[in-house]
Amino acid sequence: MGNRVSALTSRHEALGATMADWNDMGVAWTYATDPDKEADACRNAAALIDLSGLRREHIKGPDASAVVDYLLPRNMDVIYPGKSGYSTILTDEGGVADDVIIYRLADDHYLLASGTGDSDTAMAKATAGKDVTVEEDDNLHIIALQGPIAHEILDANSPDNISELAFFHQIETTVFGKPAIVSRTGFTGERGYEIIATADVVGDLWDAILEAGKDKGVMPLSFVGLNMLRIEAALLFHPFDVSENESVWEAGLGWSVGKEKGDYIGKAANEARKGQETKKFSGIIADADVAVGEPIAGGEKIFQNGEEVGYVTASLYSTRLNKSIALCYLKPGLNPGDKVEVKGAVECSATVSELPFIEAKTK
Repeated sequence: MGNRVSALTSRHEALGATMADWNDMGVAWTYATDPDKEADACRNAAALIDLSGLRREHIKGPDASAVVDYLLPRNMDVIYPGKSGYSTILTDEGGVADDVIIYRLADDHYLLASGTGDSDTAMAKATAGKDVTVEEDDNLHIIALQGPIAHEILDANSPDNISELAFFHQIETTVFGKPAIVSRTGFTGERGYEIIATADVVGDLWDAILEAGKDKGVMPLSFVGLNMLRIEAALLFHPFDVSENESVWEAGLGWSVGKEKGDYIGKAANEARKGQETKKFSGIIADADVAVGEPIAGGEKIFQNGEEVGYVTASLYSTRLNKSIALCYLKPGLNPGDKVEVKGAVECSATVSELPFIEAKTK
């Protein structure tokens, strides 16, 4: 396992976890439970996952706002204290170095949660000569309670009205008597919350949430279960679905670039790549004759009329849809309803799909 350690590791192991290294931390790749059942719990009740493998960095100081404004292509003017936002971090060539959530905790204090991409190169450029400190914080942990009853469990065990917390907003509060930041964000396509808490209390929070939800269908969620949910919701996972090889325009993330935004890392290249897309983030559904036992595996190439028009990035057999689905990149010009052929580990006909496969219920 990696050098970073979650305070919840012993709890994962007690649940029969197979641990895997992600972002230099051991995470619960699977539990003893069926990941499909875990995903069902998230869609129908709620599920709890340890996302502490995300990197957490505090950006503090008089120049903190100037730093994040240059670091990120999104419009930061709308991110006031108590609000968060999704953004990419770009390379100088306009590729996607990473995608992040930026939380504004105070006028001069931001918290950046990032994945496995290279945010350090851009951070070094953004902070050069600035009156700011950047501190990585592995004491802070992130657990996410996602699903239609998540707000009920948290609301009943907090002095604040968690149910009224707006999408992409956070509040400093207590949950089950423990201090935490509760953020209405997630990676499942369901209404959910991320709970940011220190290592000394996160275990108690984990236990209390599962205890409160045990008779309501709440389950721990493994990374395999999370991957099922995010594919159904068509949420990109860096570097599998988006990387330095794609522009935000190709990845369908152009909405995250601020209109009339000032200077930011990669701006010139990013603007030059707009309208020059050679591929676009898309989805396909295998035609019904594909056997349940042999769904699209991932990595296959996609053809239309003998011409290669794309490739699969992530896939699964969705038991919630009873269909083999895949995220992919396709040549511009292909549209939902168009027929294509999948060739590779699995060979089948498929139909270009609208995204997401399962409509998000985050709001």
